[in-house]
Amino acid sequence: MIPVRCFTCGKVISNFWEEYKRRVNDGEEPAKVLDDLGIMRYCCRRMILSHVELVDVLAPYQ
Repeated sequence: MIPVRCFTCGKVISNFWEEYKRRVNDGEEPAKVLDDLGIMRYCCRRMILSHVELVDVLAPYQ
């Protein structure tokens, strides 16, 4: 579950996650995808690039 907003600047970033994940899995370069999505601030880029999906890992233990 990606955070809704960037922790540093407060820009909404959660709406870009699915598109970013799909395009990177299709083989596109992450930097180019972020540029195409309009995510230019390094704090917002950090939020998306460093995100790890833990929901699938933790779901069996609930």
